Amino acid sequence: MTYMIVETFRPGKVQEIYRRLEEKGRMQPEGLTYLNSWIDENMEICYQLMEAESEEKLHQWMDKWNDLMEFEVVPVINSAQAKKKALG
Repeated sequence: MTYMIVETFRPGKVQEIYRRLEEKGRMQPEGLTYLNSWIDENMEICYQLMEAESEEKLHQWMDKWNDLMEFEVVPVINSAQAKKKALG
């Protein structure tokens, strides 16, 4: 399953987020794959696309970061999948 993760950075934590990322990497468990991400210009929100074998894998990963950010998890499908779903 593919997920759009909306990460809202906790106030004053941006530098700490990037330090941890540089030192420890994404710290994702096996079965969770990072695809791409985009950061808003104010560096307050990250929109991250990930694939996971299960939502449990996402929670294992989020537990390692929730001291620095809050998460919203949105299951998504690509446009080709949406077209097929819409047209049957």
